[in-house]
Amino acid sequence: MQSRTLPRNHARAEPTVLDKAMALPRPHRFDVYVALGGLLGGLLLVGIGLATRPSRDPITLFDGPCPILLPLVVMAGCELMRRTAPRTALLIGTVAICADVFTQGNLATILMFTDIVYAAVLYGPLPSARRIQWITGLLTVAATLVPFAVWRTPEALLIGVVVGIVAYGPAGTGWIVRNHRDAAEAARLRAEQTALLAEMDRSQAVAAERARMARELHDMVANHLSAIAIHSTAALSIDDPKTSQEALSVIRENSVEGLAEMRRLIGILRDAGGDTEPVAAPTLDGLDALAEGARTNGLDVHLDSAPGTVPAPVELAAYRIVQESLTNALKHASPGRVTVALAQRDGCLTVAVTSPFGDRDGPRAPGSGAGLVGMRERVALLGGEFEAGPEGSADGKMWVVRARLPLTEGDPA
Repeated sequence: MQSRTLPRNHARAEPTVLDKAMALPRPHRFDVYVALGGLLGGLLLVGIGLATRPSRDPITLFDGPCPILLPLVVMAGCELMRRTAPRTALLIGTVAICADVFTQGNLATILMFTDIVYAAVLYGPLPSARRIQWITGLLTVAATLVPFAVWRTPEALLIGVVVGIVAYGPAGTGWIVRNHRDAAEAARLRAEQTALLAEMDRSQAVAAERARMARELHDMVANHLSAIAIHSTAALSIDDPKTSQEALSVIRENSVEGLAEMRRLIGILRDAGGDTEPVAAPTLDGLDALAEGARTNGLDVHLDSAPGTVPAPVELAAYRIVQESLTNALKHASPGRVTVALAQRDGCLTVAVTSPFGDRDGPRAPGSGAGLVGMRERVALLGGEFEAGPEGSADGKMWVVRARLPLTEGDPA
């Protein structure tokens, strides 16, 4: 058997009229109700013999009820397209209303035409809506002036009034409704954008607060836990009852202080404006106690602090930087002197902590670098400068932490 092949252009055949009709969008349910209501109302008016003009009117070319039906049915069909194809409906409806003028006329046909004009302005493209406004306005002016100029009677002005009611009135109403609808849509979009921006601000605020809490928690507890880890490792590795007893004493002291710091932080987080006031944030006056605690843990700390009066945010940041630097020195520094220096220069508070850099023989505490990240974030929030790293000196290789914190809010270091 020989197989038959279809022509190559068979699949690309031109669409038929039926295909185009099936491709048209389905009319809105409300438009169907309007079309049916207008058609049935017009048929009722024709049935009872009620027309807009008498049969002997000079303009009536087609007398009788039958010529009235054609414009009525066409106008009802245009109502089905008032939302899906408003410009096409207006074009066909204009032809139908002109044909209705030469019959005895039907009130339902006129009312449906006014609705089509209104829908063309409301649902049509914006340029065509503007053009319809201008065209109906010019038609109203022409229908007012031309008959009056020809007939010179005041009754001729009524033609312009009728044209204005039938054409310009619906167009103006549709334009007003369209403007209100566009304004409402713009307001809705602005409300959605405002809500989105508020949600973004809330998310950023939550993330910033979580980062701040993480820094505070790390700075409060890391020093004590590092000392506990180092001394517990020493107690386990050195078989000396006296050394173990001293290590256990230091471990207990740091555990108690760490728990107190944790309770203070939890109390601040839980406080909701009740009778219990949160404990004040640490100040630079507590650096002596901080250095003394570091000496208890085995560091040789030399403190040189003359900062004077500084703002509270700068004071807290400087205290936390010194605290975290001493914690890092306790975990990683080699034996030797740790120097802490604070001073005011050029409108900034400078903080410098130096410690011996190199391998150490004693036990180490694990670290992940979160302390350096927290110090850098604190300085960045105040618009300052931060650097940390090894440097050479007369005493050998040193690990140096430097921070410059501006004393005036908003001024960069």
